[in-house]
Amino acid sequence: MIRCVVVDDKPLAIDILNDYISKIPDLTLAFSSTNPLEALEYVMKNDVELVFLDIQMPQLNGVQFMKIVNEKCLIILTTAYAEYALDGFENNAVDYLLKPVSFERFYKAAQKVVRHFSLAAPAQASNAYQPAESENDFIFVKTEYKLIRINTDDILFVEGMQNYVAIQTKTDKILSLQSIKKTEEQLPKKQFIRVHRSFIVAVKKINSIERARIYIGDAVIPFGDLYKEDFYKLIEGKK
Repeated sequence: MIRCVVVDDKPLAIDILNDYISKIPDLTLAFSSTNPLEALEYVMKNDVELVFLDIQMPQLNGVQFMKIVNEKCLIILTTAYAEYALDGFENNAVDYLLKPVSFERFYKAAQKVVRHFSLAAPAQASNAYQPAESENDFIFVKTEYKLIRINTDDILFVEGMQNYVAIQTKTDKILSLQSIKKTEEQLPKKQFIRVHRSFIVAVKKINSIERARIYIGDAVIPFGDLYKEDFYKLIEGKK
């Protein structure tokens, strides 16, 4: 059983999550509190695998809580404010639940945690949390006015363009106000690779490679010499 803690300054929110936890056979509620300091003390002194954590709380907010816990356990964020998602993922949150949380969305997040513990070796399933590659099935990126969630399976390639990046998906081109290096860090490393100082590609979306050019659909992407060794190691399964 995965021992869970729920932290939220709203009693009703705690009641909802406690009820949801009771419906998932692999989860068990160990502790819940409206006081983040009390919850932090419990987490640091006890064996806890998962915390459902509100962000906007008095005394100690969710991001501060995560930094103090320092990956002792897995974290799923719960909040009414989508703009805080990026901070959460930068601190290795497993998922982000936007209030009001539906059971369907809660179940999906819980299954990520269940998969993590079922696939992890005993040493990995102890105190320290290392994000599993399968968990990175989406990213959040900043646009001018909001954060946008993008499923990584929809991404074809990323192009760096001075102070922003253009993320080409199956249907759209999304401009994000962040660097290509930051975008590269967000993407699953076994699925995406830098092939040029200005391009990251989704390996499984490549149609062909010819004369230092990569073809993905109608796009033709330059292939830099500095990146070829790592690229071929990846596709040959040596990286």
